[in-house]
Amino acid sequence: MSSTDTLYLVFLATGFFVGFGHCIGMCGPIVVSLSLNLKGKTLLVPLLLYNAGRIITYALLGGLAGLLGSFTILASSIAGLQKGILIFAGAMVLVMGLAMAGWLPLGRAFGNAASYGGAFSRWFHRLSAFKSSAIHLPVGLLLGLLPCGPVYTGLIASARASMGATNSWEAFFSGTLLMLAFGVGTVPSLLLIGKLAGLRWLHSREGIYKVGSILMILVGVYFIFKGIMY
Repeated sequence: MSSTDTLYLVFLATGFFVGFGHCIGMCGPIVVSLSLNLKGKTLLVPLLLYNAGRIITYALLGGLAGLLGSFTILASSIAGLQKGILIFAGAMVLVMGLAMAGWLPLGRAFGNAASYGGAFSRWFHRLSAFKSSAIHLPVGLLLGLLPCGPVYTGLIASARASMGATNSWEAFFSGTLLMLAFGVGTVPSLLLIGKLAGLRWLHSREGIYKVGSILMILVGVYFIFKGIMY
């Protein structure tokens, strides 16, 4: 198995563990609000559409991050800064992973979605007022852009992982697939929260969230090691 294939599994696992920690607190209130708006209707299709929208946004952002990584590798090869960029990217992922675990205070980057206002809040309330299940896809597309520390971390890691691509298209698809894996990993938690929002066990999630954080810390250390050994 190649290092890139391993990263896909790491991103999938990270999304899963982060989903049961961070996403329940961040997106849980949104999912509950959407669920309550569909009283008497099946929740599976709307929740799947909402998650599909989020994943599409994550994947597109991942593709852009991959392109950034591809352009960075070109610039760094010209400027002779490759080693420093590898170490910097790894350090950024490491710091974000430590913050996800609560071992570094980065404040609002890992806060609750309810704390963010402005355009996101206005558009969310407008879209969620519609009773059609189909509206949950654009809601997911929009809310996939919410400020989110774990997503930032994934995008940084995607950009770094795509630096080994041989061309821009390969870099784009590499970043897209990595963030797609991350997004898919978060789906089980948000499907459950739509059904089980009132259960007490959902409030005791710090430990499982830290597992996802540790996975990202390991990715950061791996990138730093590669940079030092480059």
